[in-house]
Amino acid sequence: MFGKRIVVKVGTSTLTYENGRPHLHRMEKLCRVLCDLQNRGREVILVSSGAIGVGVGKLGLKSRPEKTAEKQAMAAVGQCELMSMYEKFCSEYNRTVAQMLLTRDVVENNSTKQNVINTFNTLIDMEIIPIVNENDTVSIDELEGQNFGDNDMLSAIVAELTNADLLVILTDIDGLYDSNPRENKNARRIARVEKITNEIHEMAGGTGSNRGTGGMATKLLAAEYANKNGIDCCVLNGEEPKILYSLLAGEDVGTLFVAGSDN
Repeated sequence: MFGKRIVVKVGTSTLTYENGRPHLHRMEKLCRVLCDLQNRGREVILVSSGAIGVGVGKLGLKSRPEKTAEKQAMAAVGQCELMSMYEKFCSEYNRTVAQMLLTRDVVENNSTKQNVINTFNTLIDMEIIPIVNENDTVSIDELEGQNFGDNDMLSAIVAELTNADLLVILTDIDGLYDSNPRENKNARRIARVEKITNEIHEMAGGTGSNRGTGGMATKLLAAEYANKNGIDCCVLNGEEPKILYSLLAGEDVGTLFVAGSDN
């Protein structure tokens, strides 16, 4: 089910514990699944948040900093740590990863945009897994909520740039619900959305966990962007990365936002 090329976005809340330290067991399982999917012939691109959260955890800070310069410093520290872990885990399955740090101005400029596309295509042709993140050390827009939006929108833009067949957003909730499942035990998960309407947008809550900056609202915007570019998008719980197998087998997991002529 679905096409060959998949963009997977993973958020800070999935990659880290409450104390900000990296969730190594989950990261290892995610890398194993991604490498296995590549072994099956899938083309995989990972968009990974978590640099600031991992930086905060590595330095033992009690909370996420408020000042922009401090956030940039945490991103610089955390990005090194993140890539080191991704490289370690993927190399155990004989796969190579590459880092791509993007800013919105780069993908909006025709010349630099084409350079980005060329790099993606070359890495994929070489069976290398691109790992993408916002370049927070030089761009403050995302840190102040003005750019891609906790990498959710970045993942949708990457899916468009790479002509992906499917965008998967892994988060800490099972999908879109008709009400907040943390407050209403009778909340119903919506398995499939044919068109993202105002009513669907109203179902989305506010910000996410205290370790990230996004929430279901930004995921809906990303899904809407992907759908308008002919790309299906699924939002599902990343607690157990093997759920990707279930999704690709056509099982009812998460919320699938279907690309169509009306989106």
